[in-house]
Amino acid sequence: MKKTQSPWINAILLCFLISFGVAAQTQQGHTNQNKFRQLYDQFADPNKYHNASGAPGVEYYQQQVDYVMDIELDDEKSRLYGEETITYTNNSPDHLPYLWLQLDQNIRKNDAPALEKNGSGNSVTQRPSSFVSTYVNDPFDGGFNIERVVDAQNNALPYKINQTMMRVDLPKALAPGGVYVFKIKWWYNINNHVEGRGRSGYEFFEKDGNKAYVIAQFFPRLCVYNDVEGWQNYQFWGNGEFALEFGDYEVNITVPSDHILEATGSLQNPKEVLNREEYKRFQASENSYDKPVIIVNQQEATAKESDFSQKKSTWKFYAENVRDFGFATSRKFIWERQAVQVGDQKVMAVSIYPKEGNPLWEEYSTKAVVQTLKTYSKFTFDYPYPKAVSVHAKNQGMEYPMICWNYGRPDEDGTYSDRTKFGMISVITHEVGHNYFPMIVNSDERQWGWMDEGLDTFVQYLTEQDFGISYPEAIEGLDAYPSRRGAPNKIVPYMAGNQDFISPIMSNPENVYQLGPNAYAKPATALNILRETVMGREAFDHAFKTYAQRWMFKHPTPEDFFRTMEDASAIDLDWFWRGWFYSTDAVDIGVKNVKRFYFSDTPDLEAQERLEAYGYNLENLPEMVFKIDENSESFDPELAGKTGIESSQILKDYLQNEGLDSSATIPNYFYEVEFEKPGGLVMPLIVEYSYADGSTELVTYPVQLWRKNDASVKKIIASDKELVGVTVDPQLETADVNTDNNSWPKQEAPSDFEKFKEKIKG
Repeated sequence: MKKTQSPWINAILLCFLISFGVAAQTQQGHTNQNKFRQLYDQFADPNKYHNASGAPGVEYYQQQVDYVMDIELDDEKSRLYGEETITYTNNSPDHLPYLWLQLDQNIRKNDAPALEKNGSGNSVTQRPSSFVSTYVNDPFDGGFNIERVVDAQNNALPYKINQTMMRVDLPKALAPGGVYVFKIKWWYNINNHVEGRGRSGYEFFEKDGNKAYVIAQFFPRLCVYNDVEGWQNYQFWGNGEFALEFGDYEVNITVPSDHILEATGSLQNPKEVLNREEYKRFQASENSYDKPVIIVNQQEATAKESDFSQKKSTWKFYAENVRDFGFATSRKFIWERQAVQVGDQKVMAVSIYPKEGNPLWEEYSTKAVVQTLKTYSKFTFDYPYPKAVSVHAKNQGMEYPMICWNYGRPDEDGTYSDRTKFGMISVITHEVGHNYFPMIVNSDERQWGWMDEGLDTFVQYLTEQDFGISYPEAIEGLDAYPSRRGAPNKIVPYMAGNQDFISPIMSNPENVYQLGPNAYAKPATALNILRETVMGREAFDHAFKTYAQRWMFKHPTPEDFFRTMEDASAIDLDWFWRGWFYSTDAVDIGVKNVKRFYFSDTPDLEAQERLEAYGYNLENLPEMVFKIDENSESFDPELAGKTGIESSQILKDYLQNEGLDSSATIPNYFYEVEFEKPGGLVMPLIVEYSYADGSTELVTYPVQLWRKNDASVKKIIASDKELVGVTVDPQLETADVNTDNNSWPKQEAPSDFEKFKEKIKG
């Protein structure tokens, strides 16, 4: 029998080793790496502008910028001319000697640094059109041509252009509370967005010679000035989108008189730009709650394609409290409108599209707009604007206040695949949804792409599922809408991928390898898991709505979102933000081992060694009940199959002395289940236990289970039923990247060849 060393012998041995220079090496200290430590070192400190709860502080401020614009489209030259009067209100506590504006079209200047932001290798194959456009044709020059910058009295103002930014120097610093008015005249060449993949531009239709314009980033716009970084001065490089101030817009847009035009804001002069029948339909659409009213139908739009009117019409729009402005115009547009009741307000759901979008667009576009307004409002706030417009544009997916452009084009014969249909519905949902994030909850897209794209994609997922319920005919043959992003299993390939090409969510959009998974899919999945698995729907929904309503028409930061979600739910989530948003760790939790134990009145060798280590005299032990591992070397086969009462007289006697019913008190089976966590992310441990009688039990252990051992944890299962199976995350709720270790007994995964055979069969 093994004997323990006395303490004084161990001390003498240690002194002996030290005297001969073989002392144990002093262990180096370490910083706190516990996955549950707070994020104080990552978060910006709360202050009077952004408080510790995640709400706007008592001295929160933001600037206001109002625009009055006259815009004219030259359809023949594909050129846009503009004059704007800008009224800038300084609500900050600072004196501003100059103002910074964004010139985003300058990314299309033929010498723009953004054109050289990526490396380029030699492609051994290239289409002739691509070769000619790259190496033969002169590069397209689509940057702003600034003709003048003047004050309200038409006195010239000095200005300096730096790539996609322009500084306007003021005669004297603008004091807190001050208002400054100045004017800019400009023009630029409109790009073909189909060839150049721009967010704005035109599509040329060769068959009829027409163009369809989707125009945005078309005017010099004020940069944000705030308490976080002063002037937002991160240049526009293409991926990071826009940081903008709220204001009111009066915009007059002159186009050929046979065009149909939609834009941000309410149309002020419908009688002037519409014929009598169009105006009659326009008025009727105001009460069309059941289905859309078609203002201009396909036959009428097609008839205009050959007119090319030389006359002009000016469409006048007014928009209150918006951060941007966009418009779309073409003589090819079909136009439909439907009224939607959102809270106490009537909202117009609008679609405009050329005949090339039908029959798909007439069937589903406005339906998607309606569903988006309803679902997003349910989870955030009632939509505050008078309309939401979906514009058909080839290969597009881009958003602006009240208006967005969306892809989804059938084949020339009018047929389309489910992929095209669901892709179109999803992109419309996503882009209309952007009205909420970031057009109203106005995060800085230039710095934090996930704050608009990720939050929007999450609510998009909820909306798509609602769409499938509202319009079951659209998903005929499917159990639910086939969302591409949001469900945990959809993000597994990305999170299990090569770490060299994965960035944390908290990364600038310009600096990630895979923007779609990083800024859209992963944060959407994280929020879905947070709602369904970590917080629960009630707590999550309340906190998420609190964030949205706190920051309506304001500029939130990431900390404001993180803090609000905790503040409104009383759930500490620092561990979740750290893992999902600040790291590239993945989820991998599995079953390491399962042991069955039997009762015994005598210890096995393992128990004996442990007792001796704690100083127990084995000859004079008090009465104890021992649990013996059936796989230990000293296991007594006589114990196999016996219940606790049958194998332990000590236990039986104790129960009798206490007057307890042994059959109702003592479980027949004892198991030790050890779970391992090879992955870096901590997550709640979701386990399904299966028993010999066919029953199952689903247990969710809190994430704090991992707080003291990040590698493995053990749980004791005491039951009247024999345990025959253990499965981690049976419903695939946690985005576990490796399900091979999720089951006991281990389930053999089908080989690639077997998967191939099944695919062929199907």
